[in-house]
Amino acid sequence: MTPRELIAGAADARMRLDQFVAAALAPECSRSQAARMIKAGAVTLNGAPSRAAAALRTGDRVSIAPLAAPAAPEPKAAPPLDVLYADADLIVVNKAAGVAVHPAPGHPDGTLVDALLARFPDLAALADPDGVRRPGIVHRLDKDTSGVIAIARTLAARAGLARQFKDRTVRKTYLAIVRGVVARDRFTISRPLGRHPTERKRMSVRSHHPRAAVSQIAVLERFDSPAAPATLVRVRPETGRTHQIRVHLAASGHPCLGDALYGGAAGCGFERQALHALALEISHPRDGARRQFVAPPPADFAAFLGARGVDIAPEAVRRWIALE
Repeated sequence: MTPRELIAGAADARMRLDQFVAAALAPECSRSQAARMIKAGAVTLNGAPSRAAAALRTGDRVSIAPLAAPAAPEPKAAPPLDVLYADADLIVVNKAAGVAVHPAPGHPDGTLVDALLARFPDLAALADPDGVRRPGIVHRLDKDTSGVIAIARTLAARAGLARQFKDRTVRKTYLAIVRGVVARDRFTISRPLGRHPTERKRMSVRSHHPRAAVSQIAVLERFDSPAAPATLVRVRPETGRTHQIRVHLAASGHPCLGDALYGGAAGCGFERQALHALALEISHPRDGARRQFVAPPPADFAAFLGARGVDIAPEAVRRWIALE
């Protein structure tokens, strides 16, 4: 990005500085990225550092300087990468359970980002303006959730994919194996979610500051075993809140097997929540064509379902996805 000097006009008066910068750099820059640029000192207001929330006045001078490109980090303990699709704009991978998407407290390396940078070093150019290592990441999966995740390979692709997730034009399909026998064949869970009132690592339908969340549930198989009743369900989340599917299923009385955080006891071969992002349908960021990417059920799902005689051949999986 080349340095830019902008003058706020009458129409910009009282606009927040981060909003003004994001509009000036659109579509490559989101408002949150603009806020990080301001915090990192790459944006000044009338020659001085400012705050993202600063209100502009007519005639204000906004200078936007490029930050030094972060050096490509040396990947540490990069996990294996299962690439489902890759072209000049887009990478789609099947993330393994146990792999965090990007570095965070407690997970400094061995992340999906490490694996992506090792395989696709050009992604280093997409690091956020303050050097945060989330190159090309526009959506996430929980560390212990497996399955499909899409990564942008260019700024334009990142903006296009981010817009699709924001506008909810993507179609996400998950498989979950839950505790107990689910009675209804189809139902919708529409319960707002937010941070748990007292336990900060959890989300809850009883949050003091919830946001709308909707999940569509369809039963695929029931396992009415007296010892360990369970149900295989397909979930289509219409929103993308943190832990949404796990919380919604637990709130319905049927937590994911293995999900200790939300009440699913360990066992039955699951050492993590039995949740898999099976398919993702998006519009390709370059030509707009709809594409669907499928990550086959992983080994723990295959073992559980195979032991109960459930067909998980590709044709059967496609029927699960197409079921209306």
